[in-house]
Amino acid sequence: MLKTVAVMLIDDSAPFEFGVVCEVFGIDRTEDGVPPFDFRVCGERAGEPVRLSIGAQIVPEYGLEALEDADLVALPAAFIREEYPQAVLDAVVAAHARGAVLLSVCSGAFVLGAAGLLDGRRCTTHWRHTDQLAKRHPEAVLDPDVLFVDDGEIITSAGTAAGIDACLHLVRRELGTAAATAIARRMVVPPQRDGGQRQYVTAPIPECEADSLEPLLSWMLETLDTEHTVASLARKAQLSTRTLARRFAAETGTTPQRWLATQRVSHARRLLEETGWGVDEIARVCGFGSAALLRHHFRRAVGVTPMDYRRTFAQC
Repeated sequence: MLKTVAVMLIDDSAPFEFGVVCEVFGIDRTEDGVPPFDFRVCGERAGEPVRLSIGAQIVPEYGLEALEDADLVALPAAFIREEYPQAVLDAVVAAHARGAVLLSVCSGAFVLGAAGLLDGRRCTTHWRHTDQLAKRHPEAVLDPDVLFVDDGEIITSAGTAAGIDACLHLVRRELGTAAATAIARRMVVPPQRDGGQRQYVTAPIPECEADSLEPLLSWMLETLDTEHTVASLARKAQLSTRTLARRFAAETGTTPQRWLATQRVSHARRLLEETGWGVDEIARVCGFGSAALLRHHFRRAVGVTPMDYRRTFAQC
């Protein structure tokens, strides 16, 4: 049973991610049928101010000793650093060793990595930090696409609001759907979101390392609604199909058809955000031919359906 929750703050902690943990576990919601939590805000030393990332301070009531009997130790995001306080890492490792659940929000995963707790374990973090986390901890099994990863006693979440998803998931897992739904309703957020963080990743046009195919790529972008084959592209570039395939892989890192599909999905994302066009029209303009084919490629690339994406990101 999840009864005691300790949130661990270090210097340069992010207030929103800290607030997410406070909102889910630190507010008395017993009138909504949610069991009360013994909620503890902890620093390395009790009563010593901790600097937040926004130029303010907070004074934790508890020190590291409060982690010793906590059922959950939460690690909000903080500025990523080369080294973390050894006393904090030791306390987190000790909590894990005695069976506490550890939960990180966004870059809080770097604390878990520095403590040696991500090796061989599925995990995630904000999409902007996944490469850095993978480089620091190559033994971690990193999934950059999901909102959170539940790996039993360790739960890691993606950026910022994904911490809400992870916290509500943990409540659902430990206390049941009714408790998670009651908290979500008070927070005015969905009890469970669909899709992963791929839908939030900026998708720029891939750059080439050389410029020999740049005219062809620009032309392909201008004619996304046209059916292109490797043979027709080779004729346009005045190359053999084998030479085109080799240069394309060298300069873009992928095949012509995969590159084209990626650009069509990127164009569809922009149209879903900026226009009120129907899915059929967007499919035609982007060169997918049918709404079904657009949905297939879009979901595979972005992780959600076109209409779910529009509901989240539409500007009109």
